[in-house]
Amino acid sequence: MSPLTRLYLAFSQVSDPIWRLVHRKRLKKGKEVAARLPEKYGVAPHDRPAGRVLWFHALSVGESLALVPIIERALSENPDAYVVLTTSTATSIAALDKAGLPECATHVLLPIDTTQSVRRFLDHWRPTVAVFAELDFWPRLMIETHRRGIPMILVNSRLSRESYESRRRLGGMMRDILGLFDQILLQNADSVARFKDLGARDNTIHVVGALKAAARPLPADLEEVEDLRQRIGERPVWLAAATCDVEEPLMIATHQRVVACVPNVLLIIAPRFLQSADALQKTAMDAFANVARRSDHEVPDAQTQVYIADTIGEMGLWYRLAPVSFVGHSLGPPGKPLGGKNPYEAAALGSVVIHGKAVADFSETYDTLKTAGAAVEVLNEQDLSKTVLRLFETSESEPIRMAAQQVILSQQRVLEDTWAAIARCLETAH
Repeated sequence: MSPLTRLYLAFSQVSDPIWRLVHRKRLKKGKEVAARLPEKYGVAPHDRPAGRVLWFHALSVGESLALVPIIERALSENPDAYVVLTTSTATSIAALDKAGLPECATHVLLPIDTTQSVRRFLDHWRPTVAVFAELDFWPRLMIETHRRGIPMILVNSRLSRESYESRRRLGGMMRDILGLFDQILLQNADSVARFKDLGARDNTIHVVGALKAAARPLPADLEEVEDLRQRIGERPVWLAAATCDVEEPLMIATHQRVVACVPNVLLIIAPRFLQSADALQKTAMDAFANVARRSDHEVPDAQTQVYIADTIGEMGLWYRLAPVSFVGHSLGPPGKPLGGKNPYEAAALGSVVIHGKAVADFSETYDTLKTAGAAVEVLNEQDLSKTVLRLFETSESEPIRMAAQQVILSQQRVLEDTWAAIARCLETAH
């Protein structure tokens, strides 16, 4: 075990007071849910059911929703089992409530990485297998899980060059953690050498593809979708999804160009970070007379020009309303470290994907879509406005939409390969 890992484990034995101070501050800022906070200290919300418990973990909303089909498959194949899905962020609570988990599954917040909280969590749930999504690593949790002989599987993971460089600085700690996994399932071949260099064992690594491509479509209340369609009326709609603060003025400027050509167009803009909504609203109101905001319980109507969708867990609603979507975190100014967001959420609901060049975090995904002619890349706001206008024409958008559907269908094998790896570990579990 590396010196850094030993130092971290020593800190995890005494860091509980620091966590409590941090959580008090986060509660005051509305970043934690008070009723759920005990879960972060390993206090379970209910008794452990009899039989096997399968533990799945994901960082937040997108990663956890990608695990839902695997959870459904696990319970279908193991009807006597129970699933605990943990996440690390409060934002995932509302999203998972809307998405809905199977009857024999529950969502619990991940315990903080202290000795007491981790052991309290593991003592209560006594999982048969542990499945971790992507790269949300907590050393104390990982080591305690391994010490109990629980098979550990890393799924849907990848390492961009930037992430690899930052994690390489952890040196022996990454080697200590990656060496604990029985199976490591990667999204792309580019990540293989990086994982090996960081300490993953060669015989545990398999490239299976991105699990998010096989995730079920984001949920929405279909009656609400129809109600909003009636309110909006028969007019063009486009969506700017998961935008960051530097992109949002570009979206408003783009919409001005679009409206100059087609006056009755509606822009729905769903910012990635809700705290940017106030500035976004001011920018929108400086440019347009009719702006509405979801968090103010306003609904778009036939006169609304910009609708700010600043809520959590409703992206399935907006993608269903908008036949054309710009997927954000991809069109910032030079030097802004953007990496893109998951385009499959839009494509799965029939919304044609537009994106900028800054998609390094999802390069494999966008390369697949680009090769298939299933997404459109733009360079700037002028290019974006021309593309939005062009894709309002069904003859232009329909071939792209159909190509994206074919890509998603071809990715379903990822689900099968991921489940097969988990099933193998279940067979060997005590």
